[in-house]
Amino acid sequence: MSLSSSLLPLPSVTQLQIDSVTFAPAISSPASHNPLFLGGAGVRGLDMHGKFVIFTVIGLYLEANAVPSLSVKWKGKTRKELTESVPFFRDIVTGEFEKFIKVTMKRPLTGKEYSMKVAKNCVMIWKSLGIYTQSEAKALQRFLKIFKDQTFPPGASILFALSPKGYLTIAFSKDDTIPKAGQAVVKNKLLAEAVLESIIGKNGVSPATRLSLAERLAQLMNHNKVKEEAKDLSLGDKLAKENNK
Repeated sequence: MSLSSSLLPLPSVTQLQIDSVTFAPAISSPASHNPLFLGGAGVRGLDMHGKFVIFTVIGLYLEANAVPSLSVKWKGKTRKELTESVPFFRDIVTGEFEKFIKVTMKRPLTGKEYSMKVAKNCVMIWKSLGIYTQSEAKALQRFLKIFKDQTFPPGASILFALSPKGYLTIAFSKDDTIPKAGQAVVKNKLLAEAVLESIIGKNGVSPATRLSLAERLAQLMNHNKVKEEAKDLSLGDKLAKENNK
């Protein structure tokens, strides 16, 4: 049974600024309206002709009970140990607490381009785990349909809320604000988990977000607070370099 997040105050964390995108220390989920804290944030990019090009900036928010839930197994581990641990990130993905993902565009993308890439990554994850069924195939079709007519200029955001019950609530924003309600829901737990795992998992698209999560959660589990982060330029450079390794 999961700890009741309604009885737990949000942990003390700082905001993050990644490549000029600011992630607030706490937000209200558009799915549950529960308060969530900033677990970590980082860039998604690729090395193109010797230059690291950032496509999106990603922030991951967690319910308050994520910290005591993860602490049972992972308290006392260092940032390095957590960063290198596949089971740690699987515990975040599958944990019985709400997660919220905010993906802000740095380069324009169509909904079809974005959703097809996510769908491909989800299928790879499911096949590696041996859990790809007809139910997941149908959920993916629903997912692709939701994105079909969307366009995302620079500064626009895609928002995912993952409930402990396995509902994936999807919303869109033309800027970096968070709407008060979702626009569509896909009721498939494995899809919700795969969307997050495609970002922070073993072969996830954002090693920088993975690093940020490990660093901040290690501090929360071991010291009950996150120390003041470096400012935008130095932190952004650090995470971009990590993403490019």
